[in-house]
Amino acid sequence: MAAQEGFIDVTGGKVWYQIHNRESTNTPVIILHGGPGSSHYSMQGLRILAEDRPVIFYDQLGCGKSDRPTDQSLWNIDRFVEELEQVKDGLDMKEFHILGHSWGTTLAAAYYLAKPEGIKSIIFSSPCLSAPLWAEDQEENRKLLPADVQETLRRNEENGTTDSDEYKKATEVFNKHFVCRLDPYPEFLKKGREFRGPEVYNIMWGPSEFHVTGNLKSFDCTEQLKDFTIPTLYTCGRYDEATPKSTEYFRSLTPNGKFHVFVQSAHMPYVEEPEEYVRVIGEFLASVD
Repeated sequence: MAAQEGFIDVTGGKVWYQIHNRESTNTPVIILHGGPGSSHYSMQGLRILAEDRPVIFYDQLGCGKSDRPTDQSLWNIDRFVEELEQVKDGLDMKEFHILGHSWGTTLAAAYYLAKPEGIKSIIFSSPCLSAPLWAEDQEENRKLLPADVQETLRRNEENGTTDSDEYKKATEVFNKHFVCRLDPYPEFLKKGREFRGPEVYNIMWGPSEFHVTGNLKSFDCTEQLKDFTIPTLYTCGRYDEATPKSTEYFRSLTPNGKFHVFVQSAHMPYVEEPEEYVRVIGEFLASVD
């Protein structure tokens, strides 16, 4: 089952894509990676879903194997919605499932609200569907960190020294609690850092997970979740920065929403509990087909 890959022209450049099991007649699932600007790299293990259907990865413009243009006006959610439409058309997808993770859920929601045709289901994996609520949740999460780590984060933010080594080390403590709890941290994830596009992240989100200072700052689609009438699955980790409380809240607003918590995971259950993650996602997709 050889993978097919190539490039698709989108607004601003070319994006790289990869399809596993294109021959299958089952409904394909397209994977929307996190970030913005993180690439598909950490999610490549989800190719195992191709045992049942075509699985499509692509690196959004500005990261991974895709072009990295210098035009900063490209880094906004409307262009990323347009890009997804161009990928869909380039691959001639008529019906498809969407699996978005983290920022990928933001993109999935915005895309569905703009262009719902052909989408059979959406999986919101560790969702960020309200930037203000996300920021509130991180304030609460930080209170669970050691006092000296909290103080280091606060002091550097007040002094504008968020690029200091001290701040980065304190952020790593946060990440070990709420992003990926595997110890030691997987070597393959360290390798994936080179595929990131930090400029995209900084312009759209900000300097850290905690404070949304970029152009996504006011994004909030909670009032539109009642309009998501297709089957929708919400998942998160028990220790996720996308908290179970907020994820369950989003589900409660969605007519066809289901909810699952990965009890051993933080923000990366597809790496922290890969077999269970694939089982839950696979069963949901099969139930929709």
